Amino acid sequence: RDFLRKMEDQDTMDKKISCAIFDVDGTILDSMSIWMDAGKLYLESLGIKTDENIGEVMFEMTLEQGAKYLQDNYNVELSIEEICQGINDRVFEFYEKEAPEKPGIREVLEKARNSGIAMTIATSTDRPMIEAALKRLDLIDYFQEIFTTTEVGKGKDSPDIFNKAMLAMNTSPENTWLFDDAAYSLATAKKMGINTVGVYDVHSDGRQDEVKKFSDVYIKEWREYKININ
Repeated sequence: RDFLRKMEDQDTMDKKISCAIFDVDGTILDSMSIWMDAGKLYLESLGIKTDENIGEVMFEMTLEQGAKYLQDNYNVELSIEEICQGINDRVFEFYEKEAPEKPGIREVLEKARNSGIAMTIATSTDRPMIEAALKRLDLIDYFQEIFTTTEVGKGKDSPDIFNKAMLAMNTSPENTWLFDDAAYSLATAKKMGINTVGVYDVHSDGRQDEVKKFSDVYIKEWREYKININ
């Protein structure tokens, strides 16, 4: 289906799209798997095997909390800082060498750029990882700036990162669209008056009702849609 037609169906065509903010993991990159597997991969690198689905256990933990969990439950005799560094090294390697783009995203970004739509990134993943992946995939030049929650100092449950992205593009909420796979991020943007596009990702399959709840537009696959706005 055509993206323009989808937005007409959602009665949003009275709102001009001049700027877009993109999440990365689960939206631009098919990369959520590393966050589910990082703890297990790290343990395996230490020669420790586990049948536990520690990805589910650690998914909503901070990195430091996850490191403490591994310390306490798997007798990892390293400091919290050393464990965090070990996990980060494995995750960085994934972004630098493996993380693929989601099918169809390149065509969407190309069409948006050709239509004069300014684009920035708002991500919860640290800059070195995001830049490594986007540079390898030759996607980084589509974006005016990258904003990370680490550098901003607040997560995407706060409006700060989106305000910074809009300021960089000199735009207002009503002319801005957020593309994201996470319901909490979409909810924040929607409260700010930003238009929202929920993007399906297999790793959040069980949370799609929440994603749809906060989405003005919901898309299952990038390759099924076309931005057709000048």
